Amino acid sequence: MPLSVLPLDLARWDETARDCLVLPVFRDDRPLRGAAGLADWRLCGRLSRLVKAGKANASDGEAMLMPPGRRLRFQRILWLGLGDAKGYSDARFRTDLARICEVATKAGVKELAMQPPGRASGLIGARRAVELILEDQTLAQLPIAIIEHPAGQKDVAELLRAQSSTAK
Repeated sequence: MPLSVLPLDLARWDETARDCLVLPVFRDDRPLRGAAGLADWRLCGRLSRLVKAGKANASDGEAMLMPPGRRLRFQRILWLGLGDAKGYSDARFRTDLARICEVATKAGVKELAMQPPGRASGLIGARRAVELILEDQTLAQLPIAIIEHPAGQKDVAELLRAQSSTAK
């Protein structure tokens, strides 16, 4: 699985065009946090307006594909509802990854950038999130850029380096 790290920084997002920005969002994450919050800011509050109007509520299973307009260098945005954050676990993370892969595949996504589910809320650590992603065989062929806070980038980079050296 080709994994890379993309900083949680709009200037860095602007440096490279990607196919799909995946935004996994909990129903109780208000205001929007992490990658979803940055995307919302760049889109002048478009995601917040969808939530306020009841067109998106991040309930478990909700999926919405939308164009990013000219303000983000992605071909499309995939909003995925995760339901309530309470009780988030490794098992739910795995279920959410499988759903992300299923929806992305059905949408014809060739590569994606995503902040792993639960990372924006601090419900799962950066290192653990990447370990679980690396275990997931359904994501094996899909190039993924993991969007990560500066504090977690070092852990993610170390884990990816260790993984690539054992693969050789």
